[in-house]
Amino acid sequence: MIIATQVSLGVSVILFSPISSALSLPVASPPGQPTHKGDAGTFEVIPDTIISAQQVFVGRSNRLYILDKVQNNPTQINGHPAWASEYRLGDNSQRPMEVVTNSFCAGGNSLGNGTWVSVGGNQAITTGGEPANTQDGSSGPYYDADGRRSIRMLNPCSGDECEWTISPSNMGQRWYPTVETLEDGSAIILGGCKFGGYVNDAAQSNPTFEFFPPAGHPITSNILLNTLPANLYPLTWLLPSGNLLVQAMWSTVLLNPKTHVEKALDDMPDAVRTYPASAGTVMMPLTPANNWTATVMFCGGSNIATEKWTNPDFVIISQPASTSCVKITPDVSPSYVQDDPLPVQRSMANFVLLPDGRILCINGAQTGTAGYGTNSWSIGQSYADTPVLTPVIYDPAIPAGRRWSSDGLSASTVPRMYHSTAILLPDGSVFVSGSNPNADYTSGPDVKYPTEYRTEKFYPSYFNQRRPQPRGLLAQLTYGGPAFDVLLDSDDLFGDAKNVVNTTVVVLRPGYSTHSMNMGQRMVVLDSTYTGYGNNTAFLHVSQMPPNPGIMAPGPAFLFVVVNGIPSIGIEVMVGSGVIEKQTILAVDSLPASSILQDDTTTNSGGSSGNGVPKPKSGAYPLGLGSQAEWFLVFLALGMASWAMYF
Repeated sequence: MIIATQVSLGVSVILFSPISSALSLPVASPPGQPTHKGDAGTFEVIPDTIISAQQVFVGRSNRLYILDKVQNNPTQINGHPAWASEYRLGDNSQRPMEVVTNSFCAGGNSLGNGTWVSVGGNQAITTGGEPANTQDGSSGPYYDADGRRSIRMLNPCSGDECEWTISPSNMGQRWYPTVETLEDGSAIILGGCKFGGYVNDAAQSNPTFEFFPPAGHPITSNILLNTLPANLYPLTWLLPSGNLLVQAMWSTVLLNPKTHVEKALDDMPDAVRTYPASAGTVMMPLTPANNWTATVMFCGGSNIATEKWTNPDFVIISQPASTSCVKITPDVSPSYVQDDPLPVQRSMANFVLLPDGRILCINGAQTGTAGYGTNSWSIGQSYADTPVLTPVIYDPAIPAGRRWSSDGLSASTVPRMYHSTAILLPDGSVFVSGSNPNADYTSGPDVKYPTEYRTEKFYPSYFNQRRPQPRGLLAQLTYGGPAFDVLLDSDDLFGDAKNVVNTTVVVLRPGYSTHSMNMGQRMVVLDSTYTGYGNNTAFLHVSQMPPNPGIMAPGPAFLFVVVNGIPSIGIEVMVGSGVIEKQTILAVDSLPASSILQDDTTTNSGGSSGNGVPKPKSGAYPLGLGSQAEWFLVFLALGMASWAMYF
């Protein structure tokens, strides 16, 4: 890689990095610093959302998109209540968006071309959630159309011109479906029901899966046939093997999306994890240390016997949630293993991957489950009570027995239970919003759990630290292919080149947050080595994505550089070709051995980096100057406002 730095004296200083670079891929501007400060471990109340945040995803680095169910939200659009909005993260400004079809309890994810989809939903409704007189959007007061067959699409943009569109492709009726992106960037859509209710039943179940863009008729799934009644939103992850882990009720299978064959794994221990038990679930970070092997963790939920879900005498709200945490590594073993239990029992917990590798557990309740109704024992309409207000963080690097901790974490003041959301933002904070266990907009002094528009940000421990501002990050990553170099200066390394030893490059997709799931959420640590220098600067030599789209499906994500646990601001990156297609797999560049040089020796080895650029000995930079003058010019130049990068 060649970095050309123009200084005001008219001197152009050329740095030759120790390895070649990804010549055909675009470079991103260096990330900056957060524009807002927040106290570590605390919640900050930010402006209310204009709709209740039942579904949330980050479409661009400064754009959050929110979907709600059709209800009497105060904000109006085109003569009816809005149930979609755009939230600008820079200034908290918002605008309503038109969706047309009812997105109540849809699923969603991003595709390999960068398009986001919201899939399925409810029939057209009127006040109080009752069915509308017509299903074509012509019935007031909400003028919503049937969303059960609907696939809504959004291409995020930097201005105000992006809007939701409806795909002309219909699917089977699906309320509470799951959406997972596949190796080619298409999506698989699993399960759901036709008319809704607290749990599923044979008369309305849709026990099939299908693909988008369409690829034939829906295929019947045995796990979805045989796991009634608590099998809505089946918990699903793409695995490095190309198979899918699918978990519903007590059952677990590996599903081959190409052959449609399901292979049974061990039953889930301790508790039901699927909706409405709604455990916290997450795929653990995939790293070079674990050879990018997928392990999925399930925590909480509710230990309810199958027959109780439909028993009219079962008082759901008094059922304690579970503390159990289990993991499975399905490409390696069919069996679950126990992990540290949650410190406090939870249903409806959101698990959010942080760029430092820890997992934030936030939101939820100690008793009851997701869902609402007008039962004699419900609180208002809520089927849950005793909200959990204090988050807790799981650290996989800590020995078993003490991986969960809430030390230094403050409590929220807003109960977040049914229909709440939480998602990582590019600055490393967490957006927390929603909660609405009600059939329609409900508020007032006598309502214990109203429709929530109050919104918060949670600030992890690293938030107020000076953030790394690495140079040389790519805006698009291939599967395999040429390595690239990332330059870290003394400020990025906190004044000590040895901090490069504990530096990682992370690709993180925050996912599509709804119903205690972040569909598509995953984190991949790229392989890297380093060369550190005596003046406390360093180069990271970074491989691109592992040569397997099953490790992370193609599509948009964020790229972080994490130095000693402090992440840079995440930059937008496209993983893969940016097209829904079979992804090209490239040979992986070998990386130089890691080293920390104790002096600035600048002797040239006479070798070549493969693109005609001389390759320095031991990673030094031969500019034809003495070492002290050389480094003075280099970092004077890097500090100037006028500089550019060329590949």
